[in-house]
Amino acid sequence: MKAIISDIHSNLEALQAVLADIKSQGITEIYCLGDVVGYGPNPRECVDLVMDCKLVLMGNHDQGAMFDPDGFNASAERAIFWTRQQLESGPDPRAVREKRWDFLAERPRQHKDGNCLFVHGSARNPLNEYVFPEDIYNQRKMERIFTLVDKYCFQGHTHVPGIFSENYQFHSPEDVNSAHKLDGTKTLCNVGSVGQPRDGNWRSCYVVLKDETIHFRRVEYEVEKTIKKIYDIPDLENFLGDRLREGR
Repeated sequence: MKAIISDIHSNLEALQAVLADIKSQGITEIYCLGDVVGYGPNPRECVDLVMDCKLVLMGNHDQGAMFDPDGFNASAERAIFWTRQQLESGPDPRAVREKRWDFLAERPRQHKDGNCLFVHGSARNPLNEYVFPEDIYNQRKMERIFTLVDKYCFQGHTHVPGIFSENYQFHSPEDVNSAHKLDGTKTLCNVGSVGQPRDGNWRSCYVVLKDETIHFRRVEYEVEKTIKKIYDIPDLENFLGDRLREGR
């Protein structure tokens, strides 16, 4: 049994709530699909917490903080430069700051575990490609992605949880009553977002993989506390907090 989380985006309150929910189920094996940082107010603390995960992949915001932000809008770019400054010159001793920096910079872009592939974006472009629910109507794109998947692929990046089947259907967690049995047919699973859900539900989302069944979990957290932190940081625009209330 393992928990699969993604897209924390420096939201400490959300991450702490999700980790507590995972612990309450007796789960000790946690895979993180990237974007630990970006957008939110607590990059240092979130990096420290995910260091205990069994697997942490590189996300596009993690790469942007470490190297050069590519393809970001102005608000996201401003947030990522602020994040970089926090990681480079925070109040902690130099050794602690270097440990965080090295940890993020060394993250792999994908991981394969038996018949399961783990990526941030997609099997075709592990770092940057979005796979949105509406892409089921883009048969060529989906064909190319499914070709690269042996059986199952777990991904994040869009912040929209759900199941993609090889016959070009998408099922939200609500459609499947929050559980989907893996039956050997090729499947893509977006695990949703811990720190910035975008499916109209403000609660953190992640999945538990148990006995070949995917279970979607939603977790409440102190969202107003996170929003206030964002408001108090000039380099993080207020809408980055406002969107958390609406899950968008």
